[in-house]
Amino acid sequence: MARILLAYSTVDGQTLKICERLQQLIASMGHTTQLLAIDQADGLDLAGFDQFVIGASIRYGKHRPEVYRFIEAHRAVLDRTPSAFFSVNVVARKPGKNTAETNPYIKTFLRTTSWVPGVIAVFAGKIDYQRYGLLDRQVIRLIMWITKGPTDLRACVEFTDWQAVERFALRVGSGAQ
Repeated sequence: MARILLAYSTVDGQTLKICERLQQLIASMGHTTQLLAIDQADGLDLAGFDQFVIGASIRYGKHRPEVYRFIEAHRAVLDRTPSAFFSVNVVARKPGKNTAETNPYIKTFLRTTSWVPGVIAVFAGKIDYQRYGLLDRQVIRLIMWITKGPTDLRACVEFTDWQAVERFALRVGSGAQ
């Protein structure tokens, strides 16, 4: 069985929640997993892993810079090792933007980096207005109003398709690339 690193970058915690579920599912297939925040990965020797999964959230239309720094710093090992990537964003709640082929943030990610993971997915995230600071709450509410999403400041709406997460875990755990 494989030793798999699940490296993540999250703003509000939904990407971590998805990674924790992936960790459970992949471990149930007999693999050994390690879960690690990308910003805690300095000095980590990646040579001991058989496979990599990188998960990254979107905030205000961008993946965090640390995601790109991690990929570039470990590019050689990522290129020669089976790997997967997933993005978490609320745009993926919409039909027609909920696949790796149709999601605008995945398209931008693939144009921005020359790393090409073997498995790519996108999952819808979560809106939790009460956890946001005043500025984020108002900006996210405006974005949701424009895109016809939830705007009630008391709302907490999880859009993540957990069956899609399970299908992704099966692809990763089976070594499908």
